[in-house]
Amino acid sequence: MGVYTCSSTMRESMARGDLRRPWTRTCALPVAGSASPRYASIISFGDSLADTGNFLLSGGGGLARRGQPHTLAIRRPPTEAFGLPMLPPYLEGLGQDFRQGVNFSVAGTMALHASFFQTKGIELLTNLSLRVQFHWFEDLKPCLCHSPKDCKDYLGRSLFLVGEIGGNDYNFPFTFMRSMEEVMSYVPLVVRAISSAVERLIKLGAVELLVPGNLAIGCNPIYLTLGGSPNASDYDPRNGCLKRFNGFSEYHNYALLKRELGVLRKKYPGARILYADYYMNLAFAWQLSPKPWVRFSNGALQACCGGGGPYNFNFSAFCGLPGSSVSGSPHTFVNWDGTHMTEAAYRDLAATLIKQLMAPS
Repeated sequence: MGVYTCSSTMRESMARGDLRRPWTRTCALPVAGSASPRYASIISFGDSLADTGNFLLSGGGGLARRGQPHTLAIRRPPTEAFGLPMLPPYLEGLGQDFRQGVNFSVAGTMALHASFFQTKGIELLTNLSLRVQFHWFEDLKPCLCHSPKDCKDYLGRSLFLVGEIGGNDYNFPFTFMRSMEEVMSYVPLVVRAISSAVERLIKLGAVELLVPGNLAIGCNPIYLTLGGSPNASDYDPRNGCLKRFNGFSEYHNYALLKRELGVLRKKYPGARILYADYYMNLAFAWQLSPKPWVRFSNGALQACCGGGGPYNFNFSAFCGLPGSSVSGSPHTFVNWDGTHMTEAAYRDLAATLIKQLMAPS
């Protein structure tokens, strides 16, 4: 294994995210073996659905520890299925071998820049946007490959996970009780930010990209609590989910994001751009599709960890805070803490992603 040092790669990128912790990065470059795995590495961008430690390392420890979501299952099966290790968080830094994968995801990340929301008086969990994650990747790239030929080969054999991203661009405004009309106006901007990131990655050499859509947020306990309605007609009779919020997710996913990815496929026919349909791949859990499912015996609408109420979600007793409790059978729940899924649900979702990635182009 060869080792070389990339100096002064971190100062600028950390400053962009207001993380004043520059260092010199040492990169370990494995000597190629005889095996030829499907992917040389997995490079992940996203939010808390994929974060393996960056939020904690960025200084968000107290918030991250309360109700730590069961999210690792969504990344672990794909990496192991492709013979790759668990993705190390980028901010872990010195001594990490990122050649087989790196995770730039940060809990609370938005697709849009933090300033967009700050000027609207919307408080955020972090100011580390997708743009910051992309800058991190650009700064790390000299440690991943060190010649045009090497980069073309390495990036061309890597899997890029671009998301899930964008959910927090809606979660924070809705939590601050912004209107559906206002937040709906953000969707084209969010989708444009995602598609721009995908296009920039392709221009840098990415060939295989998986781009997830939004979940069915109308089935999440946080939205069912915030947006509860006295009118039965506002709920889907099949499952009790709020129709207007699921309609919002469908607008993001099918009206805009899938269309944008279709445009990119035509523009870059040499790239394999896959849309990961989180909404429909978990649809059975919420009875949004006819597929029978009985394993989630405690239902899909109550949080496994929470502070009571019809959906076991309470802002004053959020998962991990005093007054909250955890069920002894998390595998029977779809939702973990009101906003994230359980490992059981993510495991099923991950299985569908593996099949999608293994399918012939």
